[in-house]
Amino acid sequence: MCLAIPAKVVACDEAEGPDRGGTIEFGNVRKDISLAFVPEARVDDYVLVHTGFAIQVVDEGEAERILGYLREMEESLEEELGSPSP
Repeated sequence: MCLAIPAKVVACDEAEGPDRGGTIEFGNVRKDISLAFVPEARVDDYVLVHTGFAIQVVDEGEAERILGYLREMEESLEEELGSPSP
């Protein structure tokens, strides 16, 4: 099983093919990733990211729905453990 997290594309390289990269944003974290598998991805698109690769473009509503579930899980863990996560 693998886990892919939705993220917003904030920058794209001009390169094409296997060298195409970009920068995505997860909340307050920005990370450089490969966009080689999603040549259609553009700035402001949401993509699913797995191990440094964008593997699929998703619509904003779907991305927000998944991110909402992840926030709920984090809040539940914080309540259960009694301490905020870093």
